[in-house]
Amino acid sequence: MSDRIRPKLNMLLAATLTVFLAGPVATGLAQTVQQPSSVSVDAQPPATDLPGGDNPGVPPAPAEAALGDATAGGANPVLPHDLSPVGMFLAADIVVKAVMVALALASVATWAIFLVKTLELIYAKSRLKRAVAALVSANGLADVQPKLERRAGVAGEMIAAAADEMTRSDAVLDLAPAVGVKERVSSLLTRIEVRAGKRMSAGTGILASIGSVGPFVGLFGTVWGIMNSFIGISKAQTTNLAIVAPGIAEALLATAIGLVAAIPAVVIYNYFARSVGGYKLILADAAAAVERLVSRDLDHRHARRAPPRRQDGFVHGPDSIARIG
Repeated sequence: MSDRIRPKLNMLLAATLTVFLAGPVATGLAQTVQQPSSVSVDAQPPATDLPGGDNPGVPPAPAEAALGDATAGGANPVLPHDLSPVGMFLAADIVVKAVMVALALASVATWAIFLVKTLELIYAKSRLKRAVAALVSANGLADVQPKLERRAGVAGEMIAAAADEMTRSDAVLDLAPAVGVKERVSSLLTRIEVRAGKRMSAGTGILASIGSVGPFVGLFGTVWGIMNSFIGISKAQTTNLAIVAPGIAEALLATAIGLVAAIPAVVIYNYFARSVGGYKLILADAAAAVERLVSRDLDHRHARRAPPRRQDGFVHGPDSIARIG
């Protein structure tokens, strides 16, 4: 039996010895296999140093290159055009420049007319009001004719026209009714009144034209400028806003100048329409006062040359009214 057991014991001892001997060898082999990978990892430089390092042979990544360009552009921005009003005017097309210059001249003309007509209306109204006050307080043309005829004004022109018509009709005043003289004087005064109103309204038509046409002229410059911008886009084959925006801004500047010229022109035109209307009312008052003086003079002339007549116990004569018994 011992002979049977002895081979088994020998095999068990051999297996145990093999296990103890194979353990250190396996551990050494494992360390030998893992050591090159750790060395290779340690030998690699940091990943952050590769794209942005000083090595000229390694190109930067596209994302990092775009980030660098954006950073550089933000640090030192360079605009392709001067976007100030003067710069946009100088960079605009010749047609857009012509439109801007025309609208600027129209704006200057608007304010010049406003200044001149305002002073003219103030002076004319004050002088005409003084003349109307003198006409209302007078008893006849002879009372105001020496004072008002010497003044260069509408009231003096009315007095002179009425006195001239009275002189021309003097030969027939005693033979014809006074209605004809009054009608002729009224016709003369009406024409003088119309001419004076037309003279005072001179220049306001320019304001109306600027107010109505100015925005459309500016719109024409805008359309022309935007058309040139689209042509530039097609030539450059890009829709970059930095290339498109300056041309559109130059075009819109023409519309802005058109509105700057048109809006004050409309407001000033409406103001002058009311002011000239008030001046025409004062002209009508002056003409009515002259007509009353003419009518009064005719009545006095007729009363002086009429024979005395008896009526209701009174004698009506040219100088007095006497009681008769």
